[in-house]
Amino acid sequence: MIAQLMKYKDLEAEDRASRIYGVVTALVTSNEDSENMGRVKVKFPWMGEAYDKQSYWARVTTFMAGSNRGAYFLPEVDDEVLVAFENGDINYPYVIGTLWNGVDKPIEKNTDGKNNIKAIHSRSGHKIILDDTKDAEKFTLEDKTGKRLLTFDVKNKSLELENNEDKGILKIFSKGTLTIETDDAVELKAKKDITIKATGDLKLEGKNVAIKSTANTSIKSSAKFETSASAGIKMATNAQLELKGTAGAKVEATGKLDLKSTGPATLQSSAITVVKGSLVKVN
Repeated sequence: MIAQLMKYKDLEAEDRASRIYGVVTALVTSNEDSENMGRVKVKFPWMGEAYDKQSYWARVTTFMAGSNRGAYFLPEVDDEVLVAFENGDINYPYVIGTLWNGVDKPIEKNTDGKNNIKAIHSRSGHKIILDDTKDAEKFTLEDKTGKRLLTFDVKNKSLELENNEDKGILKIFSKGTLTIETDDAVELKAKKDITIKATGDLKLEGKNVAIKSTANTSIKSSAKFETSASAGIKMATNAQLELKGTAGAKVEATGKLDLKSTGPATLQSSAITVVKGSLVKVN
């Protein structure tokens, strides 16, 4: 009985001696988990001859995890990581963080000691940047080219969505209603054409509506074209004014109708001309 107890104590002491408490550094060797549990395998440079031996699958800690929710940031192969073991047992490793080193250097610098920049950079170069610079705070989403950005600018009180790619496209789509609303002015500018198109009705409404062209202005309708005003309608030109109708032309007034010219005036028809009134006065 005493011999068995001594043997058990010896085994227990040997087991305790083989445990590693605290943390160690490691290099990621695989992140392709066939069970899709977000685990990685690592190797330990400090193990000497056993350097190339892979660990068992190591669970990776994250700042949020749960069913269909959480933050997903797996370390890349060859990334340096910090590892701890469950109850010191090397068969149950956990990756508790990743490390920069002399080869893999930080993505930002803090040379002024103010620590204003917080950032996430993906492997391909996509960026999320939080700039806490006093009185110039910004929050920026940027793709790997640096040409497509979404910037929240506190100083300028602006939200800017940019696509600076040559022949790039900026598209806003909604299956439902799309509303653009402001308490101030809305301005649309283009160095080339602007096209507004609707398969349904197109309505323009405002207190005053002004349409101005530096060249020709054309309004066309494949059906009836109607212009009305509750006050007067005025058409003026510094050149000739021409009104044509291929099916006929009609000028009508319920009140007085004046046709006046400061130059010569001609009333002409290639068919019969009728001038009618309860009283007709010429000259």
